[in-house]
Formats: sequence, structure tokens, C-alpha cells
Amino acid sequence: MHPVPLSLYIHLPWCIKKCPYCDFNSHTLDGHTHGLLPEQLASNYVQALLADARAQTHWAYGRTIDSIFIGGGTPSLLPPAHYAHLLAELAKLYRFASDIEITMEANSGTLEYAPLENYRSAGINRLSIGVQSFNDTHLQALGRIHSSSEAAKSIAAAHKAGFAHINVDLMHGLPKQTLEQAIFDLQNAIDLGATHISWYQLTIEPNTVFYRSKPQLPNENTLERIQQQGEELLKQHGFTQYEVSAWYKGEPCRHNLNYWQFGDYLAIGAGGHGKITHIKADGSLHIERYQKTRLPGDYLKHTPAAAIGQTQVTPQELPFEYMLNTLRLMAGTPIANFNRFTGLNYIAIQPIVDDLVAAKLLYPATEHLQCTQLGMRYLNSVVAKFAP
Repeated sequence: MHPVPLSLYIHLPWCIKKCPYCDFNSHTLDGHTHGLLPEQLASNYVQALLADARAQTHWAYGRTIDSIFIGGGTPSLLPPAHYAHLLAELAKLYRFASDIEITMEANSGTLEYAPLENYRSAGINRLSIGVQSFNDTHLQALGRIHSSSEAAKSIAAAHKAGFAHINVDLMHGLPKQTLEQAIFDLQNAIDLGATHISWYQLTIEPNTVFYRSKPQLPNENTLERIQQQGEELLKQHGFTQYEVSAWYKGEPCRHNLNYWQFGDYLAIGAGGHGKITHIKADGSLHIERYQKTRLPGDYLKHTPAAAIGQTQVTPQELPFEYMLNTLRLMAGTPIANFNRFTGLNYIAIQPIVDDLVAAKLLYPATEHLQCTQLGMRYLNSVVAKFAP
């Protein structure tokens, strides 16, 4: 049995409009201002995805796909019938877990064009709805194509369609946002019945409109109060924090957990990133990452799409890579998993762990590595200690 769990990431690269804060691989469709993807483009892209998936089946031999995440871009632009075909064909290529989790990211501004029941019938059993805010002024500043009322309607429609697992993406620290406005957003998501809330602070990334325009963001004191009061509110309503920016009521997102536990994931679609652990003849592990070509046109021309930027994660880089993911989890990581997922001996990082324990950034380690509250506050600094 392979020691590392496996999931699948599918990227749909198109959006109706590029948001000014977004640095993901997303591309606007020329002349396409509403509705789903044109039929021919949708069909061609699904065929390219399947060709890509067939070319990677050897990496999944003898392994089970436990979760699928369809990200973007705006995945809800692909018509449900194409998802039904895609997922049915993927199930022939790979071994799916009997209780596989299949998440689709969705934009409230596109969900009016196809009944959510049809996405659920296609095999999607978890929705991640990109709301970002329930304040129309903030939505306009963020370049979102939906209104606050449309966001609320899309969450209600997801419940009506029978989705038991609904994530709502929210950002805080928005341009000119007050403490009261940030808490209002959270309260709305809770009241509307979200079972999972991804709640994270807006960061200004290079190569975005916001990076060039420098919007006015809340000061550090306001950001700290938003974080504190928001966490208290979520706890009061029965949500459990299991990662820096993720809260759940019921169960966490299995796919995200696989990322943060340093699991493997195949990737198909323009700009998709994958990670694969190979077991060598002597039993040692060889870990590599790969990326698909970013431009949709190039991806469609090259089927199966070739991986670009395929690189090995060296033994010197592995401690940092492992901790960068696993220490984001509130529960941290079992020490035994360090060897299981990296092939390295824990003794190699013991001196660093001891120093972090002495600094009260990690709890004393016996069977688990876990950040203290102070360690979570300075997580980037903690992880940096493991860099080569």
C-alpha cells in the first residue's frame, strides 16, 4: 500500500471578469459577459482534461482517489452535463473511494444559469461558494460580478438542491472595511447555514490590479480586533477551527486536509499544480511537483497536456515543504507522519524542534508537532526555521 493519500485537482481557467485582487490562473472570455461556457469550448476542454488524466494513470496505479477539487477560474461556468461526462469517465480511469468528496468552486453570479440539482446529479457533493462579502460596496470594490442578495440566494439554492456540505469563502481586511462590517459578513454566512467557512484576510499579491493601485486597507489594530471577534463568533456558533483560515461545523474539507497533511494530488487543467511521491526500488521516496501550461489555448492544443516546470523536492527542501503545510493545522502533525510522508528521519529536525519548543512556539513534542497560540501568530517565522 502506498504510504501517502491521493487526491485529484481539476482546474477550469475561465472567468467572466478578473477580480483586482486575484493572482490565480484565470482568464476572461472575449465577448462573453454572462451564461455558461459555449458548448464547443466546454466539450473541447473536457476532452483535453480526459486526455490529460489518461496520461497520469500510472501515477495512481493501486491507489485510491479520496477527493476531487474543481477550482478556477470559475468552475460553475462549465455546464452540468459536461461534469457528468467528465466525472463518469474519470471514474473509469481511476479508483474512486466509495465516499469520495467532490467539491466544485462556484460564483454566485453564474449559478442562475444552471440548476444546482444538475451539478449534484453529475456527482458533485460539496460546493464552495465564493461570496467574499455580503456588503455591496465591498463587492463592487473587489470586482465581484454578484450582489449580496445573489450570494444569499445561491446559498439558499444549494441547500434546496440537497447539498449537505456548503463552504462559504469570505475575506476580511477589505479596503475601508470596519470591524462591524467584517463581523456582519461572518454572521450572514452563519445565519445562511454554511457548514464550512473559509475566512481569510485579504493580501495584496504581485501581478494584481490591487498591487498597482494600493487600496486603503484597515490598520493593524482593526485587523487584530476583526480576527479576535470573528473567531469568538464562530466558536459561539459551534464552528471548529482546524486550519489557519478554515472553520467547519460537521466535518472539515477532506481535500484541503490532504494538502495540509502533505498528501499527493494529481492535477489536470490549464495551470494545475500536482505533487507525486514515488517509491524507489530501495524503498526510499522521491517527491516531485509539476505544473500544467497556464494558457487555456496552449492547453487545448497539447493533448495530453505536457507538464512544465517538473521538479524534484530535494531532501534538503523537504522539512520546510512539509512544515509549511502541516503546521497550518491547529492539531499539527503526528511525528510518525514526517517519516511516512517525506522518507526522512525525524532526528534530522530534532534540534530545530527543540529550539522552537524552548521559544514556546511549539508544544513539547512526544508524538505530535503542534504550534502553540504564539507559534500560530508567528507561523511564517516558525516554518522558516526549517528552510534549507
